[in-house]
Amino acid sequence: MTGTLKAEAGLAARLAVRLEAVRERMAQAARAAGRDPATVRLVAVTKTHPAAWVAAAAQVGQTTFGENRVEEALPKMAVLAGLGTLHWHMIGHIQSRKARDAARAGFALVHSVDSLKLAERLSHAAVEAGRRQPALLECNISGEATKSGFAAWAPAERDALLPIVERIAALPGLEIRGLMTMAPIVAAPDDARPYFQRLRALRDRLMVLVPGPCWAELSMGMTDDFEAAIAEGATLVRVGRAIFGERA
Repeated sequence: MTGTLKAEAGLAARLAVRLEAVRERMAQAARAAGRDPATVRLVAVTKTHPAAWVAAAAQVGQTTFGENRVEEALPKMAVLAGLGTLHWHMIGHIQSRKARDAARAGFALVHSVDSLKLAERLSHAAVEAGRRQPALLECNISGEATKSGFAAWAPAERDALLPIVERIAALPGLEIRGLMTMAPIVAAPDDARPYFQRLRALRDRLMVLVPGPCWAELSMGMTDDFEAAIAEGATLVRVGRAIFGERA
């Protein structure tokens, strides 16, 4: 076996161990919450990591990957197109000028629709491409100025969000499937639970007041807090560091 092949095999083996550890933690958290572990799916976040790492993870069974930037995702998607069915998720903020590229890329899910303007541009570009883009609405539940998303941290903000959500739900090129949030950095994982509770409560309210979309998905929880998110109903967790290590 050449040095390159040995390195690739070694990387795949390391990733297999880490993926299994994350999946086991996910399953334990789901069972502790009285949930079926199959109701929670793992998005392996590969931002800043090379396509070879995605290929190695795919080799050991991971098929859903999350990227933060359109311009980083597209080359990886092109290089790895021959690997079979990989599900690419866009989880980071999308600049308005990148909306067309994002809509035409064929992402299985965009987690980060964070403004009416972006929603309209994504919808228009998706219609042009002859498709509907599955998407989540990103909500700022904590009120932190550094967080993207629709303002949703207080009752007044959540009330003001309703007419915007109604307009987005009516766009022909988007298929809204739920909500996404990022919790603030906290001292202990359980300290993030109130933020996840708020997102779930907002989703439940939207199911009643804006009944058109499915609203099935809650994308919440990352390496440091995904177990707390699962306890509060997450259906998608976005985990990078626990699988791939620190970002390059």
